[in-house]
Amino acid sequence: MKRMFLFIMTNIAIMAVLSITLRLLGVDSILAENGSDLNIQALVILSGVIGFGGSIISLFMSKWMAKRMTGAVVITHPKTNIERWLVSTVEKQAKIVGIKMPEVAIFPSPAMNAFATGASKNNSLMAVSQGLLDTMSQGEVEAVVGHEMSHIANGDMVTLALIQGVVNTFVVFVSRIVGHIVDRVILKNQRGHGIGYFVTVMITQVILSILASTIVMYFSRRREFIADTGGADLAGHQNMINALKRLGQVEEVEPLPEQMAAFGINDKGGIMALFSSHPPIEARIKALENRVVSRS
Repeated sequence: MKRMFLFIMTNIAIMAVLSITLRLLGVDSILAENGSDLNIQALVILSGVIGFGGSIISLFMSKWMAKRMTGAVVITHPKTNIERWLVSTVEKQAKIVGIKMPEVAIFPSPAMNAFATGASKNNSLMAVSQGLLDTMSQGEVEAVVGHEMSHIANGDMVTLALIQGVVNTFVVFVSRIVGHIVDRVILKNQRGHGIGYFVTVMITQVILSILASTIVMYFSRRREFIADTGGADLAGHQNMINALKRLGQVEEVEPLPEQMAAFGINDKGGIMALFSSHPPIEARIKALENRVVSRS
């Protein structure tokens, strides 16, 4: 709750500074001289509502969506030895990292993958694929579970949702400012919003959204390194390194649904590294190996 409050207050502060900056630069005066009825304060509020609305709603619906998009089945009453072991492992790690026991699920995929999601660290879901359980050793699975439990304990779901909200707010705000300038100042439209405004807003929003996604993905990649160290602390460095090496041997990774990709254990991402939610496997292994050396 504290993390969410701080991010929201930061976003409000940034938007207030942006509003003041536009006034100091005379943008509102220029628009007024050209017949614009743009209310910057109202636009700031609207941008915040639109920008945060989608990411906050997605955050609170994340467990529900994850179960339906992946087919994950929550283990309520363990029926097999592997299910009992998995639940026991999650329970043990939850106590170590100091969070409430998350829901534990298995999703029907032959690929090696896992994810964590939820509205808060005490209301979360940790799921692994059947392929991961069938392929990895228990030590490696324990490390993957530790990686995901670290995501939960560190509040990464909330962090990334609020970062997305901040950048969405900027995209909405700036695209509409640019649209007003083009419509009223350049095209000299004096009646409502002309086609120039709508086309400019659409194009600007697409361009800014692409750029904004690189910011979100940057933070996602940084959180992966931290989750790897968490997994290593919970299950042992060698188990975490072995798990990553096994993931690195897979030529084709079956991706998680887009909404879940940032919280998976492995995601090759696109061709361009800037748009990948995960760092290269080699870099993650190197970081863990360096950590072992520095501790010895």
